[in-house]
Amino acid sequence: MWWRMAEYLSIYAGDRARDLISEQGLTPEMVEVVAGAAGGPKWLVLCGLDRAIFSDWIFRREKPLYLVGSSVGSWRFAALAQGMDAYERFLDAYFRQTYKKAPTAGVVSAEIGKILDAYLDGEGTRRILNHPTARLNTLAVRCSWPCSVERRYPLLLAMACAGVLNLASRKLLGGFFSRALFYDGRDIPPFFTMKGFPIQRVPLTRGNLRHAVMASGSMPALMEGVRDIPGARPGMYRDAGILDYHVDIPFHSSSIVLYPHYMGRITTGWFDKMLFWRKPDRLNLENVVLLCPGRAFMESLPGAKIPSRQDFWDFRGRDEERIAYWRQVVSSSEALGNEFREILEKGTILEHLRPIGELRGSPPRTLS
Repeated sequence: MWWRMAEYLSIYAGDRARDLISEQGLTPEMVEVVAGAAGGPKWLVLCGLDRAIFSDWIFRREKPLYLVGSSVGSWRFAALAQGMDAYERFLDAYFRQTYKKAPTAGVVSAEIGKILDAYLDGEGTRRILNHPTARLNTLAVRCSWPCSVERRYPLLLAMACAGVLNLASRKLLGGFFSRALFYDGRDIPPFFTMKGFPIQRVPLTRGNLRHAVMASGSMPALMEGVRDIPGARPGMYRDAGILDYHVDIPFHSSSIVLYPHYMGRITTGWFDKMLFWRKPDRLNLENVVLLCPGRAFMESLPGAKIPSRQDFWDFRGRDEERIAYWRQVVSSSEALGNEFREILEKGTILEHLRPIGELRGSPPRTLS
């Protein structure tokens, strides 16, 4: 074993990323892309890392930094692209969402709208589009019929059909969904030419940014879709995680892709979560450095688990207890951020890099 384990933080690197770090170490200038996955409240375990990366390190670079998010990853990055004050407002509003009994899709969308209102008003949009370094990129999917309907049971049936076809081939999802990449038009991101599914590329503007961010996390049947986003093709837009759950895309970056992730696994699309044989593309991981909680950290959490949407059911009628639990997880996550800071300060990151092929759901490490 040529790598050294940190107490709580696990760090995985693709072969090319490890070569770059062995030559130059890891500096803000080396990181060109930061990726953010879908996953609902699981992101709360990343707060300590987000603070360490974005409050006092990554924006020391002068060149553009491309943030590419799916679902809640887009919501995080829309806050981080403004500054840590917006991030803390997002976090606080996310804690305070509450639901009575089994909410309708309209109720959940309204509640999520309140969260976005807390940090993504007109001033927030202006700050994102004028940030000197951050370049926000938001993924979503445009739905073909019948996944564009809002009636719950027909939509669930259509999603089930898509899931069955995905068993045979992921490519068959192209009959139901196409990608939408909403990007900061000041600079073309390195992943602009990604293939695999039909794609439209739409510059972010003050008139469509909030719509795009909302659409990126609009889970089918649980939330209403976002229809007819300004500047994009007319139609229904939904959660990017359907196609890009853990952002397994060709980043096309010659530098480091930094990936703060809540688990040691990369799942390509939402329908692939239970398909252990469906692997991410090895070439997409070559430049990735993935940071995630290690086993010791997970075992230190209440119930040895990170937050999930199941918490709304488990703590139903007891929101204060849920919020207290979530706050405890966020407080504990500071240990991950502190370890990352310490590794950077000591310049020992190369000693902590594990082969990215060890990730569950990842292909084996190449021998070349």
